[in-house]
Amino acid sequence: MPSMERVVAVIPARAGSVGVPRKNLRTVGGVPLVARAVASARAASRVDRVVVSTDGAEIASAASAAGADVVMRPPELSTGTASSESAVLHALDVLAERGVDPAVVVLVQATSPFTRPDDIDLAVERVCSGECDTVFAAVRTHAFLWGADAAGRVRGLNHDPAFRPMRQDREPQYQETGAFYVMDAAGLRRFGLRFFGRIGVALIADPMDIDTEHDLLVADALARVHEADPASTPDHRLAASAPARHAVASARSAAPVSAVAATRTLPPHDLDPVPAIDGAHVEASGIARIEAVVTDFDGVHTDDTVRVDQNGVESVRVSRRDGLGVRMLRGAGVPVLILSTETNPVVAARAAKLGVPVLQGIDDKAAALVRWAADAGVQLEHVAYLGNDVNDLGALGSVGWPFAVADAHPRTLAAARRVLRSPGGAGAVRELAEIILEQKRTMP
Repeated sequence: MPSMERVVAVIPARAGSVGVPRKNLRTVGGVPLVARAVASARAASRVDRVVVSTDGAEIASAASAAGADVVMRPPELSTGTASSESAVLHALDVLAERGVDPAVVVLVQATSPFTRPDDIDLAVERVCSGECDTVFAAVRTHAFLWGADAAGRVRGLNHDPAFRPMRQDREPQYQETGAFYVMDAAGLRRFGLRFFGRIGVALIADPMDIDTEHDLLVADALARVHEADPASTPDHRLAASAPARHAVASARSAAPVSAVAATRTLPPHDLDPVPAIDGAHVEASGIARIEAVVTDFDGVHTDDTVRVDQNGVESVRVSRRDGLGVRMLRGAGVPVLILSTETNPVVAARAAKLGVPVLQGIDDKAAALVRWAADAGVQLEHVAYLGNDVNDLGALGSVGWPFAVADAHPRTLAAARRVLRSPGGAGAVRELAEIILEQKRTMP
């Protein structure tokens, strides 16, 4: 029987890190970052279970000692290009095998060392109540942003340089901090993205995110100034418990793992709530703005096997669900192209049946895709490509929305922005079509 645990927090913490070596095990205020994240999540009263997803034995040990469950992540989901969503979805799959099927999932980043449990609780409540599908941590900003083109010329991104109103006369914008994302679990599984449906902003007071050694030094200095003995913060949930007091005391004397993260003495912040906002406006280049779909054939429309009769004639097996998915896209005005390395009459026959163009015998898929998009008048950032093997890597890297089937090659999985739940030849194209069209229906 599934567990009654409604809210699960997942902390992705892989062992590899380029900017700050062993980052998730580095200490702030004497406590490893991963342990701080566990402590904050455990102190949130709306969180029923805390899970750390990792590929590192040391991180697993620290997380377990801090009171988290551990899910060991496979190598293909532990690369520098693997998304946080892929780690969370994998953790949910493992939890389902353990009988845990939460309604809400909280993605907590270990690199935000000052996450407040009450901020998590308030965001969870907004998702549990049905007000939002996703709530993310952010800070208000009135900054004038500039961007540079290839020639180094800059232009105003969110303002007219000829008109610079006073701060109080400008509408605020919201900058993600990365501290946490609270999501409806079913929606996360469906879309594979942290942003979908109605999106809300959770304003927080501590935007620090650790990306460099300098960030680490600043965070450590702040922690040592502001973090006091738990006995001085009786109003804090975690500090009120004897085990927590013991954990903090141990950390301050010798032990590397404690609950210090949840015992900050900074005054409560007074921030006005931010209404939920539509996901199509938050992520302008999102799934809802996909304008064209390009797919491989073998391993996407098929299960990547071929039957050869005694006369050497080849045949493949396809899914009628995928055919309907293609028709759904075309009916919605989304062009579809099949791009194949192989040259085979069966590919042309299937494309003709579906009523879509096909390019065969293509060694350089990326170049062919770029040419086709230019001819079709479609921007590559608004193209979805669905692949399954290493010969798709160039095309995957050329588009704004690279997708992979569930049984794709590990390198292809790592290159994808979203991994579908369906394997090749078993409804993957239909799944992609449904995801795109459902997001388009949410657009105002």
